[in-house]
Amino acid sequence: MSDDDAQEPMFPFGNIPFLNDMMKAMASQGPLNWELAAQAAAAAARGDTPDTDTDPATRIAYNRLADIADMHVRQVIGLPTGPNDTHTEILTTTRALWAHRTLTNLRPLFTDLAAALTRPQQADQGDPMSAMIAQMSAFLFPTLMGITVGSMIGSLAQRAFGQYDLPLARPHTSEILVVAASVESFASDWSIPPDDLRMWVLTHELTSHAVLATPAVTDGLMESVRRHVGSFRPDPAAFMSAMGDIDPSDPAALETLQKTLGDPMTIVGAMRSPEQEALAPFLDARVAAVTGYVDHVVDAVGSRILGNASPIAEAVRRRRLDGRTDADLAEKLLGVSLPRALQRRGADFVTGVIERAGEEPLRGMLASAERLPTPNELDAPGLWLARLGID
Repeated sequence: MSDDDAQEPMFPFGNIPFLNDMMKAMASQGPLNWELAAQAAAAAARGDTPDTDTDPATRIAYNRLADIADMHVRQVIGLPTGPNDTHTEILTTTRALWAHRTLTNLRPLFTDLAAALTRPQQADQGDPMSAMIAQMSAFLFPTLMGITVGSMIGSLAQRAFGQYDLPLARPHTSEILVVAASVESFASDWSIPPDDLRMWVLTHELTSHAVLATPAVTDGLMESVRRHVGSFRPDPAAFMSAMGDIDPSDPAALETLQKTLGDPMTIVGAMRSPEQEALAPFLDARVAAVTGYVDHVVDAVGSRILGNASPIAEAVRRRRLDGRTDADLAEKLLGVSLPRALQRRGADFVTGVIERAGEEPLRGMLASAERLPTPNELDAPGLWLARLGID
């Protein structure tokens, strides 16, 4: 037997050339099929409604408002909103292009997730059927994961206003994406003056662009996210159990199969690993502190520019909590879930710091990962200030 023969993987359909070749193709595509992910993202983003680009006049209007928002955001947080203190351009875009950019930006995280979920597992050697199904799931996983991730990102695009709906660092370029059609539609549905909502969205995006590029996020929050993603453990039993419940003789078997494969938790499993359980309080504290500060800045700038911006903020935040199936899944997979209770903890932390020491410590919080609060400090801002030596 040659070395090449010794390294040839065993495929469950070795005696059926067509299926064997298909399995080989699947095995060579890596832990996640990115071509399928891109196709699924674009299809889900477009949906059944028009997804046309905005006209140049709208883009110009957004950038004029962004100049005003940018000035106030810089004054409040004392940080540049673009790399190397450059001007940040607002690119009004379609839902499909938003999905494509988001999938590209988050590719390292989803690649790590897929790699974690495809770690080799020992099959029951005494059960040939179990071994075959385990092997099939390993070959099918990249395709299923690609469709799942792409569909999820595409669904997020249906509701996104800007690129920071998820509190995750993106490449710190001198441009920000805004889905103008979604902003205009929401303004109309809620009877909000279009320019007011545009200004609020721009303030949120510019603030997030600045805050999520700081060392506290890139070296702290995102490091915790990467650890969370890499700590998933494959659960072939869940996949095999779901597949085993399908009766091939049932006329509805194909429909059942589609539903089964369309449920991401069938693929990734619903249980967190012990490593994720231990990490969760610290990741939650970092997410709450960072998003609490972003919300504070957005509210402060909104009050400056719009007078009372709280009705807009409440309407947008309520929208984020409604119909969030895909957002909830994305946040669960990436470890950045932000339920109302955690939002309140983040807001209370920010308020507590300001009441005791003003806003400067919050700006300083962004300087390094070590300055982010622990879970106990999130609920007791005085402890956090004491650790930093701030009276």
